Amino acid sequence: MTTSAPDFFDDIAVAEDPHAYYDFARQNGPVWQEPHKGVFVVTGYDEMVEVYRDLDTFSSCNSFAGPFPGLPEDPGDDASELIEKYRHIFPSHESLVTFDPPRHTDHRGLMMRLLTPKRCKENEAFMWRLADDLIDTFVDAGTCDFIAEYAQPFAMLVIADLLGVPESDQGELRRRMVAKGPAGAVGQRMDGNFLVHLEDFFVSYIEDRRRHPSDDVLGKMATATFSDGSLPDVMEVVRVATILFAGGQGTAARFLGNMVKLVAEDKRLQDDLRRNRDKVPAFVEETLRLYSPVKSNFRMARRSTTLAGVRIPAGSTLLLLLQAADSDARRFSCPTEFDVDRRNSREHIAFGRGIHSCPGGPLVRSDGKVTLERLLDRLEDIRISETHHGPPGDRHYEYTPTYILRGVEDLHINFTCGAPARDPRISLK
Repeated sequence: MTTSAPDFFDDIAVAEDPHAYYDFARQNGPVWQEPHKGVFVVTGYDEMVEVYRDLDTFSSCNSFAGPFPGLPEDPGDDASELIEKYRHIFPSHESLVTFDPPRHTDHRGLMMRLLTPKRCKENEAFMWRLADDLIDTFVDAGTCDFIAEYAQPFAMLVIADLLGVPESDQGELRRRMVAKGPAGAVGQRMDGNFLVHLEDFFVSYIEDRRRHPSDDVLGKMATATFSDGSLPDVMEVVRVATILFAGGQGTAARFLGNMVKLVAEDKRLQDDLRRNRDKVPAFVEETLRLYSPVKSNFRMARRSTTLAGVRIPAGSTLLLLLQAADSDARRFSCPTEFDVDRRNSREHIAFGRGIHSCPGGPLVRSDGKVTLERLLDRLEDIRISETHHGPPGDRHYEYTPTYILRGVEDLHINFTCGAPARDPRISLK
């Protein structure tokens, strides 16, 4: 029944609009094997949570880019030894997103040194100021490309502030991200360490702060130790900073675009949020559920197992379709409808589950809340530019051509100037 399945990995139409594929995938059941790469597709909510939490059965060794290259030997019914033997062949194998315990535990611990409640509160205060600074640059024009003029710089500068990257170096950091392009591009094989282009940027910071200890964020990371008291290698610290920066700014920018696109397309929804600001957090959660910036995640079966009655041989790749699971009717009523009043939106798995759940989840939520609050405060009648994207019913958008991320490359909006330039409450937040 799956021989006519669209190719999730190589079909540009699926990359641009994956929702039809999600519908198709769910119709095939909560777990099934697709024919193009032979991976096992997981669309069921409960089944996906099980995969995320069962660390003994499912490895994260291939989580970054999926089915490529796979194991070069037949593992029989237990692939555990081969996973360790060939771990080095998987994309970004030196990044903590691909680690399994116990190695993952210590490296995630380094990242969590950054994301303390105190630091996140300081970072959110920076967001309020930054949002106004960016809006100031285009508010009088009555139009902007929201992605280029707000979402991308906002996401990058928020993470740069969190890490303590000097303002003078932030332009170079952004240039490297843009030059490399998106991970998981359609039709392209993922090899090696996708983030190596950023690593040497952070090396000098960590080395300098080890020679000259400082009280900034990177200084604290540079001198942080593992749970056994040992000092991590410089590159181990660098890779933690790199994955936080790359993952944080790439997903956040796309999420902000997805969020504002919804508001600009739906005047009734926009007016509701203007009148009822207490709904903004729920709107952010529902957007994460149905329009998450992350489309897919991956795992490899350590040993032969059964999931939802489907036998999965050891060494198999599992494709986790997050938004398909977040549209599982067994968990969410009328699951494909966007409902800002949905009571259980926060149960979504846009950030994953278990030990690999996205540590930046609270950061993305703050990004969304701050951005939407200030846009609604300062811009009236936010709407899609018909000049750039066509009239209602005949819109056209260019989406990031990747099977990993979901977001528009540009989003032109029109609006009228609303409230005064600055909200005096900003300094108090």
